[in-house]
Amino acid sequence: MKIKAIITGATGMVGEGVLIECLQHPDVEKVLVINRKPGGVSHPKLKEIILKDFFNLAPIESQLSGYNACFFCLGVSSVGMKDDDYKRMTYDLTMNFANVLAKLNPDLTFEYVSGAGTDSTEKGRQAWARVKGATENALMRLFKNSYMMRPGFMKATAGQKNVKSYYKYIDWLYPIGRALYPAGFSTLQELALAMIKSATKGYEKQILEVKDIVALAKR
Repeated sequence: MKIKAIITGATGMVGEGVLIECLQHPDVEKVLVINRKPGGVSHPKLKEIILKDFFNLAPIESQLSGYNACFFCLGVSSVGMKDDDYKRMTYDLTMNFANVLAKLNPDLTFEYVSGAGTDSTEKGRQAWARVKGATENALMRLFKNSYMMRPGFMKATAGQKNVKSYYKYIDWLYPIGRALYPAGFSTLQELALAMIKSATKGYEKQILEVKDIVALAKR
């Protein structure tokens, strides 16, 4: 199956890595990125929409029809955020976007970049994990085709521009971590490939931990 994908968060590290793979992959024929600021990428497959407020999709809603996949890579860190603010920028923002897409493209496959340690029970001690778990659960109820990606530490793709400044100081840890604890380490390329392959061919689980992401990327 060929996919026409919407990508959010393409000016961040994860979203940029997913975009790079989508533009190169033969099974992805069209990509729409929705950014708060210009991403500076040009490609025959690519269209970009600048949207300042992701809580108000009305100005661009007419341009969101006709897609069969969404790679939702937009997210914020919980560090230093109040619980209510984190919920608003994680659960509320994601579900606002997802509900609009579900209305316009009911058969769309929704791929959500969550994180290792997410709490599916929504009852654990860590607030961020509960919020991520609630977001995953709501998405799986909304879309019959949906996959929750739970990466851990990820190695950036060569040539990426949007890599956090501190990353260059810890990048050397990746080969050690992958060797000693493979369940917690993957490449961003593996995450992107797993998202593309689950959207085109499906996967036996809706929630993919690191080991699932790596295995699916190799198929």
